[in-house]
Amino acid sequence: MQRAVFRFTVSAPEANLRLDQFLPAVSDQLSRSFARRVIDFGGVHVNGKRTRNCSSAVQDGDQIEVFCDGLPLQPFTLTPEQIVFRDAYLMVLNKPAGIDCQPTPSRFKGTIYSALLDTLKNPFQPRQQPTIGMVQRLDRDTTGLLVFSIHPRAHKGLTQQFANRTVSKTYLAVVAGQIDPPSGEFRSLLAKNRATNLMKSVEKGGLEAVTRYRTLAVSDTASLVEIDLLTGRTHQIRAHFSEAGHPLMGDERYGGPINSCGHPVARQLLHAASLAFKHPLSGCPLEFTAPLPADMAFFVRTLFEENP
Repeated sequence: MQRAVFRFTVSAPEANLRLDQFLPAVSDQLSRSFARRVIDFGGVHVNGKRTRNCSSAVQDGDQIEVFCDGLPLQPFTLTPEQIVFRDAYLMVLNKPAGIDCQPTPSRFKGTIYSALLDTLKNPFQPRQQPTIGMVQRLDRDTTGLLVFSIHPRAHKGLTQQFANRTVSKTYLAVVAGQIDPPSGEFRSLLAKNRATNLMKSVEKGGLEAVTRYRTLAVSDTASLVEIDLLTGRTHQIRAHFSEAGHPLMGDERYGGPINSCGHPVARQLLHAASLAFKHPLSGCPLEFTAPLPADMAFFVRTLFEENP
């Protein structure tokens, strides 16, 4: 199903139907099997509250919302290879493309957050909810390193490091064209454009965003850049490079090319390659790196190594 939002009000004759019976009864676009999957993934809200129980009974006057994001309804489970570091307080992951970090109106299941809950759940205390602190996020199609606090004692110290900008975050990106100058800094105030839902630089009213870059390799059509992110604003890298006339390859929303070297570019080629910070309890320095994912490595090889 394409991206869509359905809204219904329960009438008296429909009261006491199961939720997975009500939805196909009021919409021919929502079969019972599809409705059950959407409910399971967390895309159905009753009176503003997410409901994941197919058998819950609707009541007269209930307001039902169904959010469909158009993406496959596939569960996501962390693999051992994606867990870069774990102790009693922290977990560092190498995030794949195509997965939301946090729950959205359309889904709870199938997110990094949900997968973390499943990974951290104590089988001997299944009702005890693990503690997860989300101090950073990556866009759905951005890959690379993410750190989470998984113990209450770690969250404040980790959050303070991000707030004080003492965490080092380095990204790799493939952008359109050859950047001039080959190294530099973008500094602006970023705000969301309500009409387009995209981030853009504004003269006032936005949040400060600072992006430093240096070019590592160039081809006739693209540049491989290393980026130091001094702030962590939504879509910061994507917006800054787009406004500079060098949108990320594959970033269609911000004007990036979606084909290169005769091959489709299915997502923005952006990867969180390294992350460094101090352990919030011990103070020991920690540094992690993550190799390029296969799809991005293919374009780097094709653009900058086979055709220098």
